[in-house]
Amino acid sequence: MKEQRALKDVVDQPEAIGHELEELTVLLGLLREEEDPQTLKELGGSLRSLESQIAALELTTVMVGEYDPGNAILTINPGAGGTESQDWAQMLLRMYLRWAEASSYKTEVIDLLPAEEAGIKSATVTVAGKYAYGRLKAEMGVHRLVRISPFDANHRRHTSFASVFVYPEIDETIDVAIDVKDLRIDTYRSSGAGGQHVNVTDSAVRITHLPTKIVVSCQNERSQHKNKAMAMKVLRARLYDHYRREQEKEMAKFEGEKKDIAWGSQIRSYVLAPYQLVKDHRTGLETGNVEKVLDGEIEPFIDAFLHLSPNT
Repeated sequence: MKEQRALKDVVDQPEAIGHELEELTVLLGLLREEEDPQTLKELGGSLRSLESQIAALELTTVMVGEYDPGNAILTINPGAGGTESQDWAQMLLRMYLRWAEASSYKTEVIDLLPAEEAGIKSATVTVAGKYAYGRLKAEMGVHRLVRISPFDANHRRHTSFASVFVYPEIDETIDVAIDVKDLRIDTYRSSGAGGQHVNVTDSAVRITHLPTKIVVSCQNERSQHKNKAMAMKVLRARLYDHYRREQEKEMAKFEGEKKDIAWGSQIRSYVLAPYQLVKDHRTGLETGNVEKVLDGEIEPFIDAFLHLSPNT
């Protein structure tokens, strides 16, 4: 049902945009007959809004990964360099929190380890909202800062590194509802203790879950019904453990994508001195307004990356 709702949103959006475009076309026709400055101004605003909606819809067509529509878990860690990198990590944390707030995402800092002098040693933030992971995965990698150090008495220029990693939030509440069509249930005579009754009736139960090949059996009870109930209880527990392990493997796959927090592996550079520039090394996109970027205006970098690498 969750997937169906998400797909319905994607399908409904083009239709809504189409209706709005039709209305604006009619309005434009009326303006051609009788020009009204106020209506013309409103039309311009509506067209800009429509353009933004189309751009947002276009992005959803490239965010096609399994976890893209869901929530994200963002982690930030400073690289080598002590206080310099720790302060840079804190600047990045602020940047992402500001971006999330402007994007109407709900955030929660679930783990924060402050550094001794300044900055942070690590931070973990949950980001909840539509396509939070699909967007934030564009920020995954090493971020480099060049500036005049506020911690250097000689005011020398320093280069600092911090890593940003983004995990998809995988729901831990696993539904172990079992489809009877996935089960093969065999009954047989018990071979253990239990008196004459268990040895002369097919009270033992063996259940095979065909998709996972998990097999459980029970023959402790005299009643086949009770043995089946107990076997199903064991099967549910086994399946829960199986799915949990699959989740861990999935998370390990994402963990393996991490890169060294060092020179040469950065995805973006933020230069505050001797000039001001933010440049994404993957897309080539750059801007001289570093202050706005550090205040959370990173959407152009995210969009450029997603359009460049829709399957990344």
